[in-house]
Amino acid sequence: MTRFSVLTLCLLWLAPLHAATCRDPAGFDTWLAGFKREAAAQGISPEAISALDGVTYDPSIISRDHGQHVFHQSFEQFAGRMVNSYRLHKGASLMKQYAGTFERIEQTYGVPAPIIVALWGLETDFGAVNGNTPTLRALATLAYDCRRTEKFQAELLDALRLIERGDLSPSAMRGAWAGELGQTQFMPSSYLKYAVDFGGGRNLIHSVPDVLASTANYLKGYGWQRGAGWNPGQPNFAVIKQWNAADVYSRTIAYFASKLAGEQ
Repeated sequence: MTRFSVLTLCLLWLAPLHAATCRDPAGFDTWLAGFKREAAAQGISPEAISALDGVTYDPSIISRDHGQHVFHQSFEQFAGRMVNSYRLHKGASLMKQYAGTFERIEQTYGVPAPIIVALWGLETDFGAVNGNTPTLRALATLAYDCRRTEKFQAELLDALRLIERGDLSPSAMRGAWAGELGQTQFMPSSYLKYAVDFGGGRNLIHSVPDVLASTANYLKGYGWQRGAGWNPGQPNFAVIKQWNAADVYSRTIAYFASKLAGEQ
């Protein structure tokens, strides 16, 4: 049976219990116990599953998730605010500092430095603001909630697989409120699929070479074309849209990269 089929059966098994309790925080512990049983049924080790011991429901996560809104700023407003002089100077400096690493990355994945640095700067200010929310708590809370249950149950299972694989310890898994990890904000599913060891053991929180190479590997995985352009209307802009579908954000990534490349 495929992993997808197993996951589907597991989520269906959990559905009746979940439907009855997902709006009631009092039911979280019962749900979590059921989730642990299903993780075990999927072959995840007891040691990895034990990382969920003591994980609690966090209502502040739900408030933030339900309070999200789409971009209301124009591209000019958003890009003008996000692509500021600090980020441009810092980004240019980092491209020089890690020039050798970027050369190896481009040879391996076909992705040039400016696009990686633009993502790095926009996502976490080059690793300065990764977030400090316990990832397992965030994912478990969102997996229990009714709004995007299946998505976050799958992400929580993949977070346990990251622990099992040895990429990160449970205590090291701290990041953004929706479960993103590392300096370019990978969800656990992307971390599991695209993280590469470029010298730091697939550590996307602390190892800059791993962060940069894994980001390139992600873009390559979504079809990045070596040597092609990344601005709207060019082949690689569609890949940027896979990173973030919001038009204002994806256009800002492309604009930032073009500024770093000296094209604008």
